[in-house]
Amino acid sequence: MTARETDPAAVTISGDGPPVVLIHGMGLNRHMWDGMLPALTARFRVIRYDLPGHGDGSPPPEHCVLGDLVAQLDALLTALDVARAALVGFSLGGTLAQAYAVDHPDRTTAIAVLNSAFRRDAAQREAMLERLRLSEEAGPVLTVDAALERWFTPGFAAAHPDVLEQVRRWMLANDPAHYASLYRVLATGDDAAVADGRALADSVGDIACPALVLTGADDRNSTPAMARDMAAAMRHGRAEIIPGLRHMGLAEAPDRFTAPLIPFLESTSP
Repeated sequence: MTARETDPAAVTISGDGPPVVLIHGMGLNRHMWDGMLPALTARFRVIRYDLPGHGDGSPPPEHCVLGDLVAQLDALLTALDVARAALVGFSLGGTLAQAYAVDHPDRTTAIAVLNSAFRRDAAQREAMLERLRLSEEAGPVLTVDAALERWFTPGFAAAHPDVLEQVRRWMLANDPAHYASLYRVLATGDDAAVADGRALADSVGDIACPALVLTGADDRNSTPAMARDMAAAMRHGRAEIIPGLRHMGLAEAPDRFTAPLIPFLESTSP
């Protein structure tokens, strides 16, 4: 099975209303959204799925690229008979949501980009390439501890070790080779080509649908400056910065993310 297809076991649909697709981040799976589900499923038909090589997902294609993930999402919407949907993506999922909106504007009603990178500077790119090198060497095992430190605030980590342990288990459950393949997609990020051959970062100005960009004020991976620059580059983008949170703020305080997200999705629903 290729990334153009999605195993039915890797898809969960819940709730009723306008369709909203949740796209998880690198090393995680569709269950990372559990804390936000009660608020979302009360208003929307929520579609969660696992990316290739993650959770219950099928193995990624050899030399996986961002376009493969776009094709998988498009095939999923077609299989579910969803003509148009709002996309909510976290980190790598946010990059995918942008790419899908560029390549398939007719199928995208809105995008929400959570904690995703945009135009990394030289130091940030070098750090990503080093983590890619470690991932190619051994999968997630050499980077998981540093990731958890970057992703969660110290207070939350001390009070909720069970949450960090769950995220650790998710990450370490990934096949090392598959993990490295997808990490390359994350590392290249907004340099990746969309359907017309341009880099994603140079194409987000084509996104015509409404866009909400959210990140934590203390996110070192996907900084507030990146969020503001990304939103400014979009036709109808706006950014909101959530104080006191790092990369996995939506796991620490899901209500602080659904508070701006739900009104945005409601206002943009067909």
